[in-house]
Amino acid sequence: MTFKSGFVAILGRPNVGKSTFLNHVMGQKIAIMSDKAQTTRNKIMGIYTTDKEQIVFIDTPGIHKPKTALGDFMVEAAYSTLREVDTVLFMVPADEPRGKGDDMIIERLKAAKVPVILVVNKIDKVHPDQLLAQIDDFRQQMDFKEIVPISALQGNNVSRLVDILSENLEEGFQYFPEDQITDHPERFLASEMIREKVLMLTREEIPHSVAVVVDSMKRDEETDKVHIRATIMVERDSQRGIIIGKGGSMLKKIGSMARRDIELMLGDKVFLETWVKVKKNWRDKKLDLADFGYNKKEY
Repeated sequence: MTFKSGFVAILGRPNVGKSTFLNHVMGQKIAIMSDKAQTTRNKIMGIYTTDKEQIVFIDTPGIHKPKTALGDFMVEAAYSTLREVDTVLFMVPADEPRGKGDDMIIERLKAAKVPVILVVNKIDKVHPDQLLAQIDDFRQQMDFKEIVPISALQGNNVSRLVDILSENLEEGFQYFPEDQITDHPERFLASEMIREKVLMLTREEIPHSVAVVVDSMKRDEETDKVHIRATIMVERDSQRGIIIGKGGSMLKKIGSMARRDIELMLGDKVFLETWVKVKKNWRDKKLDLADFGYNKKEY
């Protein structure tokens, strides 16, 4: 039997459902989700392997007009995938009209010289007539290889989209072991799960200002638990107060919810310690960005 493989980038504006789609395909959480824009900051691989194929999905940060050095990093991380992949999934929401952000991405895709599949997500939120109008509008903007409407949240048509990708794969190598599902180490995934809970539980002023660094992650032989020490970085003292909460209540809630997800990921008991530190204006400082895992040298 011929083995086939390929790399697929998932591009789109913030909050269109890219991470939800990737998690559904993989059957487990490898990319964090939130209704806050710009949740994904790094490129994250989801490695989908069967006995006949390996599709390496690359989930990218939402493309937006950057206002900080972190924003520049995120947009460059997304666009850099166009140089690395065999196919692009351009994801747009069914319940929002085409905007300037979509047009900006389309212009880059036209110049990329790589097959582009338009994925219209969130079809569960619209009437079929609205969906048809949305598809027709985007069809007039560029020549897409395929147009596939889906609901990443409910799973509608997701398997059909994977089948289309599979049909277009070329003969190739198995780049990763069959049991590997992502390129990121467990420390990174643990830090992202903590950050997800911060996004979920705090107000609008917090999400973009938060970074999480796992300082250590090792098994404690006495308790037979994985002991994780993590630091939540913010930009202002007021944000630190919000994350800690009255009597430490918010930080305790963040830690408790994150620990449960990390235990599911590791299949092990976890003891999680978290601290909150202030690092003023870290999103515009190259050294801080590099320290927190946002390093442009990767691209």
